[in-house]
Amino acid sequence: MSEYPHLLSPLDLGHTTLRNRVIMGSIHSKLEDRAKDVPKWAAYFAERAKGGVALSITGGISPNRTGWLLPFGGTMNSGRIADRHRPVTDAVHEHDGKIAMQVLHAGRYGYHPFVKGASTRKSPISPFKPRALSTKEVDQTATDFAKAAKLARRAGYDGVEIMGSEGYLINQMLAARTNTRTDAWGGSAAKRMRFPVEIVKRTRELVGDDFIVLYRMSLLDLVDDAQSWEETVELAHLLEEAGVSIINTGIGWHEARVPTIVTSVPRAAFAPLTARLRAEVSVPVVASNRINTPEIAEQILADGQADLISMARPLLADPDFVRKAEEGRADEIITCIACNQACLDHTFKNQRATCMLNPRAAFETELVLLPTRTVERIAVVGAGPAGLAAAVELAGRGHEVELFEAAPEIGGQFKLAMEIPGKEEFKETIRYYRRMLEVRNVKVHLSTRATVADLTGFDQVVVASGVEPRVPTIPGIDHPSVVTYQQVIGEGAAVGETVAVLGAGGIGFDVSEFLLHDPDESVEQWQERWGVVDPSLEVDGGERGGLGTKLLAPPRRKVYLLQRKTSDLGKGLGKTTGWVHRQTLKDSGVEMIKGVTYDRIDDEGLHLTHDERELLIKADTIVLCTGQESVRDLVDGLAEAGVTHHVIGGADVAAELDAKRAIKQATELAARL
Repeated sequence: MSEYPHLLSPLDLGHTTLRNRVIMGSIHSKLEDRAKDVPKWAAYFAERAKGGVALSITGGISPNRTGWLLPFGGTMNSGRIADRHRPVTDAVHEHDGKIAMQVLHAGRYGYHPFVKGASTRKSPISPFKPRALSTKEVDQTATDFAKAAKLARRAGYDGVEIMGSEGYLINQMLAARTNTRTDAWGGSAAKRMRFPVEIVKRTRELVGDDFIVLYRMSLLDLVDDAQSWEETVELAHLLEEAGVSIINTGIGWHEARVPTIVTSVPRAAFAPLTARLRAEVSVPVVASNRINTPEIAEQILADGQADLISMARPLLADPDFVRKAEEGRADEIITCIACNQACLDHTFKNQRATCMLNPRAAFETELVLLPTRTVERIAVVGAGPAGLAAAVELAGRGHEVELFEAAPEIGGQFKLAMEIPGKEEFKETIRYYRRMLEVRNVKVHLSTRATVADLTGFDQVVVASGVEPRVPTIPGIDHPSVVTYQQVIGEGAAVGETVAVLGAGGIGFDVSEFLLHDPDESVEQWQERWGVVDPSLEVDGGERGGLGTKLLAPPRRKVYLLQRKTSDLGKGLGKTTGWVHRQTLKDSGVEMIKGVTYDRIDDEGLHLTHDERELLIKADTIVLCTGQESVRDLVDGLAEAGVTHHVIGGADVAAELDAKRAIKQATELAARL
């Protein structure tokens, strides 16, 4: 019997059956927007259907021009465009999967000059101030949604998902904070609900009964003056009456100041809320957000919290997620760690969304790993992210691979990352690579510092020896109070009560969090820290949005985070995660100071100059997060010995640690050799 009987069981929708309970949730890949990318888009969804996904949902497609996310974004408003989608739907059906097109109107979130919304209130995340839709335009937009659904049926889609979550137009129409209208579409909760209900009614009328209509509902807005829980439940009832097949769930508006999808959010943190909605309706309900293993998905379904599981990023990380679970190979799944570095950060920079751990995602036709025609003996030096990716992918192509690692364990910089509170998921990446080294018969030499003599017998050598902390030139840098981030996180160096962290890049922020908070925070502790409350309870005199007062635990230390640059601290952090790190440190009382000059270190502490004033930080410990230097000891010797070699990862470029680049570089090299 399967380990995941609930997850892998079919779901009968009456007119059609889903082969299991796994939905690939919508994520905007950017392949939706250009006709020239249709073959790539088809290959992208085909790989996930082949991997066992029951129902895939596309990135958002607008029903009209004003609904674009970006200028000339994906639109479904003509038969010609519908026919262009056929290769995508055919590719999914070829592998017995189903696919739905998400219909999304960005409203005030649109990044273009034609933007229109529920009112003229500007979004904090878009530079464009919207014009308010007229009464007639609101009505026409509801019809445009329905027409887009009818065209999606012509295109071969099995259904549509109406995007009513994350703060897009439908959310804007539902919330008093953005809907200030006094016409038939606003002024009361009932009138605000009219818009999504009309969309679903008109959609069902145009597509008939034998077509899947999902509605993506915001369960928890996490913004002020939003929907109450009672209104959410009432809307669910109305949508059920209007003809939805499935209610999918979303958490938080994009402008919310509570994280919902980053790695520090506990797994399945919002599933209990999904369970509460499921008890209110008779149509299937989907759980989403931070569900990344078959074990967690199975438990949610077994506990009756949901009928289906939506996973977007986990299926970027591993398109074979479902097939591996079916075949008893769950330990071979590439687990999504919710880093957002190559998916959502790319989306918000108008780049193609892919995956740090699987750079083939959305590049299936361009980054191809075929069986090798000529088997070679290849040595890989270094078992950090770059070396592990290279070894696993080279062996997967059929080469004979040996991996040399000077440390007693694999992992490299990921071993440090997994010790940071909120980044425990990095353990899963090391677990995956450890298993795949076994599966693909890579010979691993731990506690072995490879020499040129050790490597001369190989056909090719991949140097992935990584980085070491850079020690800056500061008078007194050899003082006993000074330690590197490696010594603190990896070697357990003692740290005092008052700490100065030098360097405010990603490592500086990580070290600060490591010094301030305990790892493995519970769901309840996380909710208290971010002020997330039960939306059915009265909070500050209202019942809106699930927002309460933050209950902050006292920090374990006093931390100063310093940088020489005059730019804002954390400016180089990821767009979707950086604000979370900055807010976390702010809430913990970290003093962040930019534009400093380090003068000297002595028994008094750290002497520095800031704004032409001399300052003294009486730090017990000074932690160096001042960059890295490449470890390239082998490179010259290999060249002199005439050994064909390739340098990748941190050994190639030692800038701020960049696992995304390292893994991509390793995978591309593996595809070439």
